[in-house]
Amino acid sequence: MFQTLRSKILFYLLLSSMIGILFVSFFMQWGFEESFKNYLDRNRDKQINRIITEIEKDFKKNGHFTADPVFGLLHEHAMTDQLYFQLYDRVGQLQMDSSNIRGMLNSLGLAEPEPNGEKWNSASYTLRVDDQIIGQLVAIYPVGLIDDEYNFLKTIQLYIYAAVCLTILLSILFSMLFSKKLTTGLNKVSFAANELQQHNLSIRIPLSGLPTEVKQLAISFNNLAESLAKGEMLRKQFTGDLAHELRTPLATLRSQIEAYQDGIWDPTPARLQSSHEELMRLVRLVNELEKLLAAENPQIRLEKVEVEAGSVLAALWEMFVPLFKQKGVHLHIEEPEKELTFSADKDRLMQILSNVLNNALKYTPGGKNVTISVLTEKEGYVGFKVTDEGSGMAEDDIPHIFERFYRGDKSRDRKTGGAGIGLSIVKALMEAHQGFIKVKSRINKGTSVILWFPEDDE
Repeated sequence: MFQTLRSKILFYLLLSSMIGILFVSFFMQWGFEESFKNYLDRNRDKQINRIITEIEKDFKKNGHFTADPVFGLLHEHAMTDQLYFQLYDRVGQLQMDSSNIRGMLNSLGLAEPEPNGEKWNSASYTLRVDDQIIGQLVAIYPVGLIDDEYNFLKTIQLYIYAAVCLTILLSILFSMLFSKKLTTGLNKVSFAANELQQHNLSIRIPLSGLPTEVKQLAISFNNLAESLAKGEMLRKQFTGDLAHELRTPLATLRSQIEAYQDGIWDPTPARLQSSHEELMRLVRLVNELEKLLAAENPQIRLEKVEVEAGSVLAALWEMFVPLFKQKGVHLHIEEPEKELTFSADKDRLMQILSNVLNNALKYTPGGKNVTISVLTEKEGYVGFKVTDEGSGMAEDDIPHIFERFYRGDKSRDRKTGGAGIGLSIVKALMEAHQGFIKVKSRINKGTSVILWFPEDDE
């Protein structure tokens, strides 16, 4: 029982609704009865005070008790309100009594017979005129409600019970509709999750009509499905690109070795050098893949130390000046105005900056400039900015340049452009340092890469 979420939601909604309805109806009925009884008591007190006032007024006028108009008032209350009076003088002699009227009415069939065990209340009041006691008035009335009062209270109770029943029906109806609406969204998420488990990566949850909380869950699910679909696409692309990268040098080596075996080619030094170059292409590709796997290892350990930005620039200058001079590209180093230190793994840092500088050198023609400088305008970070005057790239290519084997310009020669793994290594190592990268580029204008490193070791 109550195995499904909808049945549990429906049960608890109905339970809370029923408890609320019962409490409200109980307090409404109890409060109305108490208020009604208090109203009747106050009204009875007013009637008794009116009788006392009339009796004292009549006695003061006539000097003794008279039947007119006092007995008329007593008779009226006895006939209509079941409020009976007994009037005694100062010596205790009974002067007037309206309590026997009920017996007369019963004998004539003009009143409801007295129920067995009916209880009566009585209250005595002292009568005074000019501070002199003139007698005593005893008021007699039944305990509880009389006929009209009882019928009125029952009618009100009947309306309350009808309202309670209607409210219960409405609560059942709205609880069923609400639980269905809520669980419908969750059922969509459950169905989509099962589809995703069956490798249907195109499944998405429609967001229209979902509650806010379920909509947030659906958005998170859609983002997850999008990431998985993108990951699957990148995996397939990586497999295809890797096969393509391996196929070219392997095909070349195979054809050359077969030519040696068949005697078509003589193993001259020049031909052996060509075969060796193709072999080294394979070696470099494998080495870069190993570096990428090491950089993307979630358990990678960085040996962080305090590094001074100026010394990093000096080391890069010594390392790259010969390569830049060989190609005819001008390398400019902009030293920071003050000493700047930050926490980083020095070997990994040099690997990151070397890959970025190599990339800038590859795509910058001779006679152009490459500049590397240090930035400090972002609080808590030290940045290295590498700007080249190379061929640049399209705006649409920038989000993908850190993917494995990606090349924005498909026509680039692979011997010039490399294997397309260097920037993937840069991204992985930057994430390991908890830093981030910003890239701006314009075609035929150049590219600017900013690498932000946190100052403190967290």
